[in-house]
Parts: sequence; C-alpha cells; structure tokens
Amino acid sequence: MPSVLVIDDEPDVRDSIRQVLGRVGFEVQTSADGITGVEDYLKRPPDVVIVDIIMPRSSGLEVIKKIRGDFPGARILAITGGGNFGPLGYKPGTLVTAAYLASATQSGADAVMTKPFHRTELIDVVRSLVRN
Repeated sequence: MPSVLVIDDEPDVRDSIRQVLGRVGFEVQTSADGITGVEDYLKRPPDVVIVDIIMPRSSGLEVIKKIRGDFPGARILAITGGGNFGPLGYKPGTLVTAAYLASATQSGADAVMTKPFHRTELIDVVRSLVRN
C-alpha cells in the first residue's frame, strides 16, 4: 500500500486529505507543522509528501528544501491557498498564490496544487507521483 505524509497546519485540511486518500488505498500519516513533518519523514519515509507552503514554525518551502536536499528521490506535492486573499478579500502588495507555487517548484516540489482542489484531482496527482 503506497504511503503519504501530509504536512499542513490546518486540521481540517489534514483530515480531509487523509480521508480522501485513505478511501482509495493510501496509508496516510499527518503532521501539524514543518518541523514535525521533517522528523516524521526521517522516521518513516513515505512514497509521497504533501506539504502546505504557508505554515508557522517552518514553511513548506523550508520543508521541501530539507527533504529534497537529504533525499533527492523524494516525491513532493506542494499545496497552498494563501497569499493573495485575506478574510476581506484581496490585499494589495501581498504575494499571489502563483508566486508561492512557483517558489515551491523552484525549491524542488514535483507537483503543485492550489487549495481548494477537487478530490479526484488530488488522487490523480498523488497516483502519478507514486508511479513516477
């Protein structure tokens, strides 16, 4: 059974991803922040890492660089929904989501997705990463 590590500071996102991927046969482990996520990766490297880019304690970009640096063959999916919108809408001068996703790719992510995403899109991307 392929394994996935989800690193995201939002409990609802972690739980949703765990449920979606668990239903189609993935073994899913979760971590609430980047520091714990890297520690969990080192204890038991999964087939795929899904990491949120914007997190406290250690950003997803830092997590990607650390994992990629130590494990060049790691398969990493970066996700984000942040950057250009706040509770009241667009905030001028903030980084747009596309910039975060581009930074994730430059840091070593194999794939990127914008939250919210459809479950079938998530499943397809994770399956593709497992196959590669």
